[in-house]
Amino acid sequence: MTRPVTRWPVAVLGATGAVGQAFIRLLEGHPWFDLVEVAASERSAGKRYASATRWLEGTLPSAVAELEVLACTPDKVKAPIVFSALDSSVAGEVEAAFAGAGRLVLSNAKNYRMESDVPLVIPEVNGDHLALLTQQRANRGWPGGIVTNANCAVTVAAMALAPLHHAFGVRKVFITTLQAVSGAGYPGVPSLDILGNVIPYIGDEEPKIETELAKLLGTYDGEMIVPAPIVTSAHANRVAVEHGHTVCLSVAFERAPTPEEALATLQTWTGFAAVQGLPSAPVPPLIVRDEQDRPQARRDVNAGNGMAVTIGRVRADNLFDLRLVALSHNVVRGAAGGSILNAELLVATGQLDGLTAS
Repeated sequence: MTRPVTRWPVAVLGATGAVGQAFIRLLEGHPWFDLVEVAASERSAGKRYASATRWLEGTLPSAVAELEVLACTPDKVKAPIVFSALDSSVAGEVEAAFAGAGRLVLSNAKNYRMESDVPLVIPEVNGDHLALLTQQRANRGWPGGIVTNANCAVTVAAMALAPLHHAFGVRKVFITTLQAVSGAGYPGVPSLDILGNVIPYIGDEEPKIETELAKLLGTYDGEMIVPAPIVTSAHANRVAVEHGHTVCLSVAFERAPTPEEALATLQTWTGFAAVQGLPSAPVPPLIVRDEQDRPQARRDVNAGNGMAVTIGRVRADNLFDLRLVALSHNVVRGAAGGSILNAELLVATGQLDGLTAS
């Protein structure tokens, strides 16, 4: 594992929003990364960060509070590593500009996830897919690059399914999501729409779940990702929970495991070897509960500092082979923390060698 001699300077784009704030919280005191720049929309540019944002959780780090908010352009933001919390309506053009200017962009937006030469990565699941960066740079002429996070609900499902897929071959997945209101950003869903209610629709969510899972669980053949032969049917629901996406999965396999075999596989899984020991990597990545009523968002969302996935109710299924429930923190593992872990893996595997600030 390559450990940096000095801390890498990093920036956050979209720093005033909920995910941008999560980046700031998670980067405070990080052993490998030093947050030196924050950027946001033109209406915030030029202001002190503390004046430009409404801070949502915990205490705003004093050093960040005094930073000037920059415009989201590579001539203003100089850090070589850029964490993007930009909305998809603007992320595509902005992130490409940074990659073209030689920066490594860790993106939470959907824009590039399904591009054939862009890594869609959950480090424990498919850390080897980062090798696509070489192909991406050759195809696009970018000296930098873009690495994307998965959708926050897909992240939970993929973490739970990865060890089972490797052992038994997932073929069909029926998934129902119960997604926290923080997944809608801030101010998000109006209180009179969500309190005492379940909203059985989240825009664009079901197609993301149904397409991203096959890419995440696919294999890198040295040139491209060969998607896993998985058919997914998804129902996405918004529920009155602050943090924590719960997914209920019914799964059909090439070789059906017993619940006992599945439990043993989940309990012993450690994921992609190079992830072990990284600063943000949870140990273990999967926490398997045997109580009949777990996982629960209130009790399990912060497991592994918000980076672990908690799994329970592993049992036989009447339609398919197996069913289970999984949960994780949508803003930490499913967004900012996932991007930071991607960046740590890039550092640890030497894939940022030669990247410098302009």
